[in-house]
This record gives sequence, structure tokens and C-alpha cells, in this order.
Amino acid sequence: MCGIAGLAGGDAVRHEKTVAAMGASQHYRGPDGTLHATSRDGRAVLAMNTLLIVDPQAMPGPYLDRVTGILLAFNGEIYNWRRQATAWGIEIADRESDAHFLLRAWVKIGPSCLDGLDGMFALSVYDPRVAKLFLARDRLGEKPLYWRLDGGRLAFASEVTTLTGYGPAPLVLRPEVTAIETPVGVDTPFQGIQLLAPATLLSFDVTTGSLDQMTWWHLADRAPFTGTYAEALAKFSTVLAEQIPLRTPACDFALLLSGGLDSAVLAYLMRPPVCVTVRYPGQDRLDESSTAAVIARDIKAELVVVEPDPVDFAHALPHVVRALDYPMGNASTFSEHMAYRKVADLGLRVVIGGLGPDEFLMGYVRQALVLFGPDAVLNAGLEAYRPLAAKLLHTAGEPLEAAEAAARLILRGPDPDGRVRDLVADAMARAGGDLARGLTLADLATAWRPLVMTSDKLASAYALERRSPYLARDLVELSYRLPVDHKITDPAQGKRILRDTAKALGLPREVWAGRDKLGFASPIPAWLNSDLAEWADVQINTALTDAPPGFRPLLEGGLTRGCRFDRTRMQALMTAAWFADQTARAAA
Repeated sequence: MCGIAGLAGGDAVRHEKTVAAMGASQHYRGPDGTLHATSRDGRAVLAMNTLLIVDPQAMPGPYLDRVTGILLAFNGEIYNWRRQATAWGIEIADRESDAHFLLRAWVKIGPSCLDGLDGMFALSVYDPRVAKLFLARDRLGEKPLYWRLDGGRLAFASEVTTLTGYGPAPLVLRPEVTAIETPVGVDTPFQGIQLLAPATLLSFDVTTGSLDQMTWWHLADRAPFTGTYAEALAKFSTVLAEQIPLRTPACDFALLLSGGLDSAVLAYLMRPPVCVTVRYPGQDRLDESSTAAVIARDIKAELVVVEPDPVDFAHALPHVVRALDYPMGNASTFSEHMAYRKVADLGLRVVIGGLGPDEFLMGYVRQALVLFGPDAVLNAGLEAYRPLAAKLLHTAGEPLEAAEAAARLILRGPDPDGRVRDLVADAMARAGGDLARGLTLADLATAWRPLVMTSDKLASAYALERRSPYLARDLVELSYRLPVDHKITDPAQGKRILRDTAKALGLPREVWAGRDKLGFASPIPAWLNSDLAEWADVQINTALTDAPPGFRPLLEGGLTRGCRFDRTRMQALMTAAWFADQTARAAA
């Protein structure tokens, strides 16, 4: 995937070399060229790392409109760009791409063009006519974008460590890191550096130094779907059939195929030439490779099986942490890393994954626990989730409020400031009384950020473009609007409408009738208590010698062995590796 970086301010042109170095520091995001350009008034310098997908012969960015002087650096893909170019009367020449379309759309329509874009993107636009820098991010935050304000200048980049190279940024332990393994909202572990929120437009006036932000898309405002289930199924199937193929690249690509429902539907609709799955020998409960093999054979795709072991993890950890910028909580991080490495080794540039249906169609067991209660879920055959269900035990024997139940199931540690609970309660309130929609908004406010961030960052480290077709705007909005019984009626089987669609498409019964979600989970917690136990202790104890006082309890907690569901030790180990990387960067 591409990358962007830049600086805006009254004397930006004097810092051209700094911006060039910022772009170079994330060069792996764009193997087809890292270039920078200065605005005609000298008040902005934009850099872009280009990965050419739409047209391999297209010119790399940044992109300049010679009439207005508007300058664009762009990271992402606009899937409906040809249709919108026709609708808006924008001419596109040969050897031009969605980036050229976006530049002309901005010139013609301005920031309001964002609402017509369906895709994943982080963009920067400098308009010398009004002396303003604009930053914008896609609806669900698929593409990262960080920024900092310093000395009357605004600096931004696709990687937070690019901005730490721009100037000092002391480490800060955000309280919610102990709660869900990652910062929430727009916070980062670096003081003074923020993540631009999804669906947000930031404008920075270089003349006055003033800064404004606005949210340009609100999922919670979508009205409920009022038709019958049969009407909903027909509509859902149509949107799925329209939107998923639109995200199929013209070049060869790979699909991350877990063997579960989400990736299987993508396989049948997109027909990838290569499918990549991850399995761990001796870990039968995590192994869906036999189902993946059936699917790959059905669609006549090559199935590549990756089999990581504990040694692979020990070797990969420094690379994973460096790619992520800072520790994030995601159970499939290592599996994704190994899959992306294999895809890159195969010489491919695009990889497809199945993010989305779990959040929008009630695919997580934790959602079923809130909707149906722990007894119903355990009695439905999901006994393995008893440790999770135990979080809902109430001393008074009375049912918990839905917001408190959802928060307990999302939390992985203490919530000292109650920030996670506040985010969940706010999400429930914004859902207008619809519990399923509230659970979706709660996920987007808490657990969603590390999922999309790890997908982008790990793939980008190998110069891959990661696409998530289920995040198409029409599909997301329709899924959110559906009544709860269109999404789940059986405590052990969420995503009802997607299952029925898969059945109609002719997918194998073992896919659409499956009753447990595995995905790309790994046995790392077990490894850290066995094969890698001594190694993990050494890494954590080494980090403790120089760790800032605020981080010491987090690291010390990792010295205690936990159960196979406990990620405390993994979090401490990733933090230790992060400290080691920070030290190495400072010394470089």
C-alpha cells in the first residue's frame, strides 16, 4: 500500500529535506517510487510512497493540478472512481488512475467529494488559493494517518514512527492499553502525536495556524431496514454480488482463506488464483485447513499452507513490532504476518481479507453472550467459551445492563479510568435502543482499531495492498441497518443473512453451517508457557531494566504464566520488543 507524509506551515519550503527524509523512512510502503513536491507558495511539502496497482505504468505521486496549484498525496484505492468520474464529468486520460481522478474531483468539488468516494484512503491536499492543508481518512479507518502540531507547523505521516523522527515525542502509557491492549480514540503512545479519526476531515490554515476537524460520515444516522427477511436477503445478496467483484484487482492476487464463512464467500465471488491459509501442527482446534482445501479445489485455486512454529515467532517478533509502530491487541497478528510474508514471496502485490461481517452481523461469541445470555450460549454447544461467559456472573444474581455486559466482554484487563466503559455506554446510547447496532458501534469504538491497523501495517511492511471487500459502503450501511433477527437467531451461529447467502451460492455445508469461529488465531499464549517460556522471561526482564515507571506493571504482569486464552504475557512481550525497537531507532 502507498504511504504519505508532509509538512505545512509558513516556512515549510525550508524543511524540504526533512519531508524527503520522512518519506524515505516509510519507503517500503511504495516500492514504485518515493517522491516529494513543494507547493507553489512554499507553504507545504508533500511526500508519497507509491505502489502502483490500478495501472503499473502510471506516474507516481504526489500529484499537481497546474491550473490551481492544488497538490495531492494519496494512500488507498477508490473502487468507484470510473463511475464517479462519469457522474461528475471528470475526464481521465490513458495512464491515469484513481489518484488523478481524486485530484480533479477535489479541484472541481472540493472536500464535499469525499461523500461520493467508496474505498479505503488517507489523503492530504494542499490548496494554495486558500493556504490550507486538508487531511482526510476513509469511513472505517482502513488507511492510517497520524499528525502533530509543532511550532506553527502541522506534520503528518502514514506511520507514527515517521513523526517521531520529525521531533521528540515522549512515550505515554494510555490507561486503556491495560484494558484492551491498544489506545482508543485518536490517542497514540507518543505524546503530541494523534491518529486522525476515521471519516474525519482536518483543515489547517497555514496563515493563522488554526485547525478544524469535522466528521463527514455518521454510520449511526442510518435508518433501520423495515422490509421482511426475504426482502433483506434479496437486497443483501444483490449488494454483495455487486460490491465484492468491484474490489477484485486486475492483477493476480491472494486471498487469506481461513476456512471460515467470511473468507469462503469471498473465494467464491472473487475467484482468486491463490489462497493462503495458516495452520499450526498439533493444534487441531485452530486448524481449518481441510475446509480451506475443499474451497480452493472448488474454485480451482492454488492453496498455499503456511505452518509457523515457535522459532518462527521468536524470529518474527522484532519485525512485527517495528511494522506495527507500537503494540496492538489482535489475536491473529502473528498469523497475518506469516501469511503476508508468504504472499510477498510469491511475487504478488494485492491480498484480500474478510474483515467486517463479525462486527456488523453479530459474528462474535461475545455479542451472542450479550444478546442471549451466557446460559443460552453455553447450552448451544459453545462450552469452550465458559471462561468468557464467566465474566458476566453477577453477585446479586441479576442480569447486567447491556452496556456493562458488553464492556466486560471487550475488556482484557483493568479499566482504571473507565474509558472503555464510557465508550461502550456512548455507543449503546447512539444506537437508539437497538442492541445489535449498539454492539457494532461499541466494537468500532474499541476493538476495531487494532484489527484494521494491523491488517494495513503488516501488509504494507511487505509492500502489499490489503483489501477488505466487506467494508464497501453500501454493504456496511445495509448490514448495520438490519434488525437483530436478520443477523442472529441461534446463539451459536451469527451472521445469519451471510450464511443464507452462502448457502444460495452453493458453498459447502461445512462452511455455512459451522458453529464456531476460528479464523487465524494462533497458539502463542500456550507457546509462551512452554517452548518459549524461558525466552519470553528473558525478553521481559531485559525490558524492565530501562522501562519507564508507568510501563513497569504491564511488563511485570507478563512474568506470570496464564491460561491459553490469556494474552497478558503476549502483551508484555510485545511491549518489551517495542522498547528494544525504540532504543534501536534512537541509536540509529
